[in-house]
Amino acid sequence: MTCALCVYFGYHFLFRMAGHSPVLPSSFLSDNEGFIGTIKNCTQDFVVTEINMNGQLVTKTNHELSLCQLHEDNEICHKPKRSRIEENTTSTPPSEKATAIRGGTAQDKDDDNVGTPSSECFNLGLILGPSVSEQLDLFTTALKVEGSGRVHEDGKTATGHLSLGSFSDKTQRACVHRAVRYNYPFLMTVTNQEEIVVKENPDFKKLSSLVSEEECEDFFRFLDAKVSGTTFTFKPDASKEHRTSVHHFLMGRLGKLVETKSFTNENGSAITVRLRERRRSNKKRPAADADCEDVTYTGFVLRKENLETLEAISYMAAALCVLPSDFSYAGTKDKRAVTFQNMVVKKVSPQQLKEKASEFEPRGMRLSHIHAVSEPLHLGRLQGNHFDLVVRDLKCHDNSCHSDLGTLVNKAVENTKLRGFVNYFGPQRFGRAQRVQADQVGLAQRVQADQAAIKLFFTPDDEDDLPNKAKCHFLNTGNAKEALALMPGYKARERLMLRALHRYGTGPEGSAHAWLSLPHAMRAFYPHAYCSRVWNQAAAHRLQALGPKPTQGDLVWAAPGPRAGEDLQVHLVTAAEAEEGVFSLEQVVLPMPGNTVRYPENLMGAWYQDRLACDGLGSCRFRVPSLKLNVPGCYRPLLARAHNLTHTILTPHPGQDTHGISSDGQTGKTHTPSLSLSFDLDASCYATVFLREVMRCDL
Repeated sequence: MTCALCVYFGYHFLFRMAGHSPVLPSSFLSDNEGFIGTIKNCTQDFVVTEINMNGQLVTKTNHELSLCQLHEDNEICHKPKRSRIEENTTSTPPSEKATAIRGGTAQDKDDDNVGTPSSECFNLGLILGPSVSEQLDLFTTALKVEGSGRVHEDGKTATGHLSLGSFSDKTQRACVHRAVRYNYPFLMTVTNQEEIVVKENPDFKKLSSLVSEEECEDFFRFLDAKVSGTTFTFKPDASKEHRTSVHHFLMGRLGKLVETKSFTNENGSAITVRLRERRRSNKKRPAADADCEDVTYTGFVLRKENLETLEAISYMAAALCVLPSDFSYAGTKDKRAVTFQNMVVKKVSPQQLKEKASEFEPRGMRLSHIHAVSEPLHLGRLQGNHFDLVVRDLKCHDNSCHSDLGTLVNKAVENTKLRGFVNYFGPQRFGRAQRVQADQVGLAQRVQADQAAIKLFFTPDDEDDLPNKAKCHFLNTGNAKEALALMPGYKARERLMLRALHRYGTGPEGSAHAWLSLPHAMRAFYPHAYCSRVWNQAAAHRLQALGPKPTQGDLVWAAPGPRAGEDLQVHLVTAAEAEEGVFSLEQVVLPMPGNTVRYPENLMGAWYQDRLACDGLGSCRFRVPSLKLNVPGCYRPLLARAHNLTHTILTPHPGQDTHGISSDGQTGKTHTPSLSLSFDLDASCYATVFLREVMRCDL
């Protein structure tokens, strides 16, 4: 499948990449003969269980008991919130509606001694005095009738604004601001030193051309209440184009304050606006204030089967009426596998999640260990993963009958257990069998070619299926709306980006919004994939050029036995240390490119410099401001080992077959032996790379 825009733009950029070699270099540590076999014949043949920072399997921990006791005294901080979608019915008068919003919030924060504002808080006659209040009333009348506010009396001007006088007290000024905007939502108030000036709000004027004036007034009162997490729903609107215009305006002018989404119910489709959570201040707050922050986090263990991590998150986010970015996790897991991992969702209580859990099972997801937590998860906050694998159809490399196949397999496993393996990033890091792989998209992001990255991301593969047809249609026509209609629902990343491209356009600004529509962890996946490709090539070059021993200028861990990803300082090997053999190859680390890492001071340092320069990154600071990405870099051990490794050769008895179930549910029979493996790997180590070393073949 070939697209005109691919040829025009995508591939020209794509093949500029220096040394775009195979994902895994052809170098091994062991000298065993190896064998061939098949993995992932069915998802049950590849089971991955996350190991948390305490060294426990996430399926074995008892969160509910310990955390129930831990949060007993903080129950208020984690109480369930009301539904995020609140109906804004037309039968409620605007004043009552705004008061209800404030009243509901005061009730939610009852322990913070926040009361419902009294009517005196909005009485301009009391706050401004009768004379100024009357002038303000004349000014607003003139604005509505004449559209200019040209009322020539004391305190007024012919330039469309009105001075309300000077107020030396800050609290009094705040009261004036709030009261004026509550009574006249179409006005904006500005402080000039101690003077308060009012004028027409251009945002109100624009929005009132898209929705009714009554809705517009209610919406601006909702904004002015500044209650994080509350929602406002406009009246149902049957026109998708008109809803799109409203979305564009709200996100373009108020995107830092609100987030919008259309929901459909029995009354039709309507836009719901949610006030974003306030960003945490960099200043330290009293512990009592921090403990009572009104944010709900719920942790759980996700079991998924034959699903990408983002696919699973997208399904759950839609069902829970939250954003995909409200989910956090320690690491992504394989798609074609059964995986167990910790997750945290924001703005959803444990009870709400338990009520929805059964809806996810038909999608291949099962939730357990649901409990309240105090903060989100962060990438890398895991000790590693436990694997239970089956390699089927074992044969010798020459495909001939080998009477001693069992001995060969045992030797290969024990040899790898003893020596370890080169700690390459596995093929799933880059995307299997894809015409354009993740590292190529990441390079385009790194050189801040957002539109080029979009073209590469949507480059179709050779299969003539619906997702590739949707991608090709977008590249050929640039019509994100039509491509979105073609894209299947399970393609979560593609749909998120197409939706943003439809909303903001396909230009530079729209391309940046498309990338920003992805959760941060997924957005960062692509530049990290590029750095991973460079690391793989660096590891192969290091072994080939400098051999199996640490040499002068190599980097090693400053402390013995670190785990991958720990924030430990590195040490530069001196000539004397290299001569005396102070360090082993297992202690050598190589940097992942970034703006905070130290590079080796031998021929590998020059190699990194030349390699990055070939891709136009010679002086790169590894920051992408437009995508809110920063790549600091890290250190990765050159070698890795499997821990707690056990294996069993499964040989069918005469007249008995071993069975494998394919992804389409078909059961196949085979008379060849299989290999069952159980082992642990450190975080960011790949089971497929370990198996490649054992079998000495690409998988």
